[in-house]
Amino acid sequence: MVQAADATVLNISAAAGGGPTVLRILLGAQLRSLREARGITREQAGYAIRASDSKISRLELGRVSFRERDVADLLTLYGVHDVAEREKALGLARRASTNGWWHNYNDILPRWFENYIGLEEAASRIRAYEVQFVPGLLQTEGYARAVTLLGHNGAATEEVERRVEMRMKRQELLRSDHAPHLWAVVDEAVVRRPLGGREVMREQLRHLITLCELPNVTLQIVPFARGGHAAAGGPFSILRFAEPDLPDIVYLEQLTSALYLDKRDDIERYLTVMEQLCVEAESVTDTPAILKRIHDAM
Repeated sequence: MVQAADATVLNISAAAGGGPTVLRILLGAQLRSLREARGITREQAGYAIRASDSKISRLELGRVSFRERDVADLLTLYGVHDVAEREKALGLARRASTNGWWHNYNDILPRWFENYIGLEEAASRIRAYEVQFVPGLLQTEGYARAVTLLGHNGAATEEVERRVEMRMKRQELLRSDHAPHLWAVVDEAVVRRPLGGREVMREQLRHLITLCELPNVTLQIVPFARGGHAAAGGPFSILRFAEPDLPDIVYLEQLTSALYLDKRDDIERYLTVMEQLCVEAESVTDTPAILKRIHDAM
C-alpha cells in the first residue's frame, strides 16, 4: 500500500506544471486519494495537523494554501515515507503556495473570483456562454470600464481604473505562449446593447472582429430569431486542463459569489447545453460579417 501511495505522489508532482491554483487542486486531490486509500476520515486527518475536518476538506479541494508542515504530517499519516517521494510532494506544496500576478490586486479582487483567474490561467480550453456582456477576455478598455461602473458606480476613480487594469492584464493570456483556446457563444443582445455608449460599443465590435482572426479564439452569436434556446438558465463557463488528473470545471458567477462544479454528471449536462448552443448559433465563419453589419448600423 505504501509503495502504491508513493508512486501516485510521484506521478502528480512530475506532471504538474500549471500555476498555483491548479497545483493546489492537484495536490489536494492526491492527498484525498491517499487518505481514502488508507481508510482515514477527514476528522482523523484534521487531528493529525491540529485542524478541523472542514480544513481538510478545503485543502483537498485546493481552496486554501498548504503549509509544508501540514503536508509532511499528512504524508506520514498516509504512509508515504520514502524521502525522495516526500520531497516531491513538499516541493509541489511550496510551488502551490506561491502568489500569482493577480495577488497584486487582492484589495479589489474577491476570493471567489481569484480562484477563477487561477483556473483560467491554467486552462487549455475555455468555453463560455454570455447573455449580457462581452466575455471579460474579449473586452476593450472602454467597454471594461463601462461594465465596471455598472457594478461599482460609487467607487473612486482610482479603484475603477485598477479594476480595468486588472481585466486588461488578464487578457494577456490570449496572446501568451500557453494561450488557451477560447470558444465563446454570446446572445445577440450582447453585441447589440450599446454599453458605454455608441462609440465605445463600435470600438468593441471592431475589436471582436479582429480577435476572430486569432487561431485560438472562436466566437459565435445566437440570433434573436432562434427564440428560446438550451441555456435558458444563464451564463456559464467550462474550463478544461491539459493535466490528466484535473477534471473539467463549470463556473457559474453570481452577484456576490460563484459556484464551481466538477461532478461528472454536472459537467456532462453543461457540455451538452454548450454543444446545443453551438448548433443553434450562427456559424463561426459568419461571425465577422454579422459583427460588421451591427457595427455599421449602430
